Amino acid sequence: MSTARLYQPVSVAFQFFLVVAMLTTDMPTAQAERPLVFISAFAAGDEGAIHAFQLDLQTGQLTAVERATDVEHPFFLAISPNQRYLYSIHARTFGGTEHEEVAAYAIVGRSGRLTLLNRQSARGTAACYLDVDATGRTLLVANYASGSVAALPVRGDGSLGEAASFFAHAGSSVDRARQEGPHAHCMVVGPDNRFAYAADLGLDQILGYRLDATAAKLSPNRQPFVRTPPGAGPRHLTFHPHTRQVYVINELSNSITLFDCDGESGMLVERQTISTLPEGFDGQSHCADLKITPDGRFLYGTNRGHDSIAAYRIGEAGRLTLIAIESSLGKGPQNLAIAPGGELLLLCANMPGNNVAVFRIDSETGRLISAGPVVSMPKPSCIRILP
Repeated sequence: MSTARLYQPVSVAFQFFLVVAMLTTDMPTAQAERPLVFISAFAAGDEGAIHAFQLDLQTGQLTAVERATDVEHPFFLAISPNQRYLYSIHARTFGGTEHEEVAAYAIVGRSGRLTLLNRQSARGTAACYLDVDATGRTLLVANYASGSVAALPVRGDGSLGEAASFFAHAGSSVDRARQEGPHAHCMVVGPDNRFAYAADLGLDQILGYRLDATAAKLSPNRQPFVRTPPGAGPRHLTFHPHTRQVYVINELSNSITLFDCDGESGMLVERQTISTLPEGFDGQSHCADLKITPDGRFLYGTNRGHDSIAAYRIGEAGRLTLIAIESSLGKGPQNLAIAPGGELLLLCANMPGNNVAVFRIDSETGRLISAGPVVSMPKPSCIRILP
């Protein structure tokens, strides 16, 4: 028997083994490299929807996979800590006399499909922000037009109960056109899950609450509020991932204010306010959203009107230094999200521009680099990523 004949069967078997190994190892890797991205379309009727995409972390490409249409004006979204449920604003007429609702959905595997569980009243009008506490048992909602906040219990199956806590803010501030009354614009749970904070654009205040997540109960903190600069119009806030700093983006003054947060009392102390616009800009612009990279080194905030994203380096004691102000590649950058990975990607929803832009974050400089063509979709208002 020749040597060639002896080794022929082994060679074929080995080749078959290599093919199978490549297929079985590549498939899970490809799946892991494509997080699910949910983006709300802020519109009525069939156009109002929650779009699901797969995100390729290598190329930055978004690929549409599903679309839930049983929701209208889904202005803002939140995902539960266990990543099994998604919550959305739902309103037939946004900001009218009728209270908005919060819709609860089950996320079906990694398909991007959503199954409606139930809806509950937001207890206010122009509901504009949702957050879920670390235990997944409480959902918080901020109502802009009625200037109120509420806490809804989350049941074991992810559905929502009726609001267990409700607070109506009162007062006004210096801008008579925009601050004639309270306008709660966000409600965010603190990092230790003991406190929650509401940015009220109409009051120029960050209001502090104690949170009992087991009962979805809120109570005013010993420091009931801290003021932002007059006329600032605080809109959204976020906590540094590793320290006790809080950053607030101010819609009316186009700025970001840094606060220190005391871990025991939950009290806030103002430390810095910095502009989001280039020096000399005299056009009309209003801030919207801000996000921090998972490593805590960079912060990004949006300018609607200037249509840009301001990038900052986070330095000693959390203070911000401007890196650059980059185009958002669309009109009216409304919301940001950062996809974690080997190289970070920043997604920007340009709501009136009807597109979503994807940027790569330079790990050394923090600068933003376009990761490819924008994705067209109607009125994108909020982005949430399921890793």
